[in-house]
Amino acid sequence: MLEYTLRRLIAIIPVLFGLLTLVFLLIELVPGDPARTMLGQHVNEQALEALREKLGLNKPLYVRFGIYLGRLVRGDLGESILQGRPVSTIISERFAATFELSVFAMLFSSFAGVFLGVLSAWKQYSIWDYSGMLIALIGISMPVFWLGLMMIYLFSLKLGIMPIGGRLSTGSHFVPVTGFYVLDAIIRMDFNTLLDALWHLIMPSIALGTIPMAMITRMTRSSMLEVLRQDYINTARAKGLHERLVVMKHAFRNSMLPVVTVVGLNFGLLLGGAILTETVFAWPGLGTWLLESINARDFPAVQGGVLFVGFVFVILNLLVDLSYGWINPRIRYE
Repeated sequence: MLEYTLRRLIAIIPVLFGLLTLVFLLIELVPGDPARTMLGQHVNEQALEALREKLGLNKPLYVRFGIYLGRLVRGDLGESILQGRPVSTIISERFAATFELSVFAMLFSSFAGVFLGVLSAWKQYSIWDYSGMLIALIGISMPVFWLGLMMIYLFSLKLGIMPIGGRLSTGSHFVPVTGFYVLDAIIRMDFNTLLDALWHLIMPSIALGTIPMAMITRMTRSSMLEVLRQDYINTARAKGLHERLVVMKHAFRNSMLPVVTVVGLNFGLLLGGAILTETVFAWPGLGTWLLESINARDFPAVQGGVLFVGFVFVILNLLVDLSYGWINPRIRYE
């Protein structure tokens, strides 16, 4: 397993280098003068030259790329023009909210998707199968922002049983330690804040996790049906084993390899694609910050944020690859 892990770690080095190169070229590919794009068209030349000097835009491309790599080695992602603070500091403040939302959205989509997929495959061509596929079809066809707005309209404005947005109720004086409100509430044994944080997570998690849930449902069903047709499954049934035991013990684990791929990739997509959900539910995460940075033409912030999200996505893919070796040991030797 150690050799398999080392091979995968070496394999992501060119991927990471390609990622940071593309992110660096983000500003270079902006039409016109990046400094004028950031400050606007009616700015004086002195301010433009100061910004060009600050960002190194008056230096050759290869020199700027070397400076960029040097900053990254030191963990410096640049400074936000809009907020005047290091991008790494802003990301550390915002990442916890996005990660917490993505984790709960992935938990919802994984459990619901695997359950519906296994049930659909087990009861193929039954009402359960058709119902599961209908739910998956609706889920993958539903725009995230529309679903979020409809949930707010129904459960918050009409029924008044769910909060409209945010991470905690208005007036809460809870001071987080790690930025993960659920974890911080558990650490402090503050069960009122824990329930409040979980209550605020329900609607955003469902809205964000609906599309991954549909994909996981369809992938689980397809993989389970393929495994259930294998000879060793027929042998297990011929031995007189209960159908539930055949499905859950012999078929389930062997069908999870492609499902793990979908779960891992979708978790990475959730981290980078939560902009609409965070905007609808006023969630103070990376998504809303990146949207604000794009609207304000704060390219250093956009550059640093995109690089960080891309890095997390690559690491998650690595973890998915490593999980293959745990699920199916044959992969380590192949």
